[in-house]
Amino acid sequence: MKAFFKNNQNIQSTEKEEGILSPTKLGWRRFKRDKVGMIGALMVIMLICCALFGNYFSPYDPLEMIYKDSFQGPSEKHMMGTDRFGRDELSRVIVGSETTMIICFGAVAIATILGTIIGLISGYFGGKIDGVIMRLLDVVFAFPTILLALAAVAAFGPSLLNLLLIIGVIYSARIARIVRGSVLSVKEKDFIEGVRSIGARDRTIMFKFILPNVLSPIIVQATFNLSHAIMTEAGLSFLGLGTQPPRPSWGGMLNESREFMELAPWLAIFPGLAIVFAVLAFNFLGDALRDALDPRLSQR
Repeated sequence: MKAFFKNNQNIQSTEKEEGILSPTKLGWRRFKRDKVGMIGALMVIMLICCALFGNYFSPYDPLEMIYKDSFQGPSEKHMMGTDRFGRDELSRVIVGSETTMIICFGAVAIATILGTIIGLISGYFGGKIDGVIMRLLDVVFAFPTILLALAAVAAFGPSLLNLLLIIGVIYSARIARIVRGSVLSVKEKDFIEGVRSIGARDRTIMFKFILPNVLSPIIVQATFNLSHAIMTEAGLSFLGLGTQPPRPSWGGMLNESREFMELAPWLAIFPGLAIVFAVLAFNFLGDALRDALDPRLSQR
């Protein structure tokens, strides 16, 4: 019984402390308690370090072809083996993370900015503007993401810039719908009516008073979009419409390994594991951020 009351007192004291903290500090405290989220954050940091400094600590030049070393299995010299041109697979996986991180972070940045602006306009003004925007978003949601990306890449051509823009525009629809829903609830609050009554401009109300109150779902959705963008880029590269050779990418490495699955299975295993690692990292991080920032979960 004493242990029970002591535990209950600890919980009550923790709740009182959390009630004093600001939402940002409260969210950070909750995030630090999530072990899976911290693991995901460490995994993301590892990916970013590989992308930034991979060229410096990769054991070999990822583009150097040494034909006498082609199709060597994992060994002490080549930890992940070599491909048909004798290129070191470990070096290509490390340097390939740069391509993946550029595309996923760049595309998600474009999607977040564009989707936030569209969602703010749609939710704040409503009426015909909201109706038109929602119908356009319904058209985007009516098609699978990979199908839209394939059609767009086929129309505009496969290049790094085109991939960034195409994936960013497609994923902006998800952000826009989430932002719109949050704006619809926030704009009816009393403090918004008060700001409007003193003559504040619509742009000021949207970006200075409404946007800070809808940042939490935007951050969470952007984190999940990172993992989806990785899979979309890998799928396009696997089909030959993503990052073009000689620039290494995980999806492109999977595409090159198709013909040699029985002869050299390591060519498919290690890029595939890299994709799984990256997707899990951002999903772990996204789950933890959702639990830390979602006000409904905090009230529960």
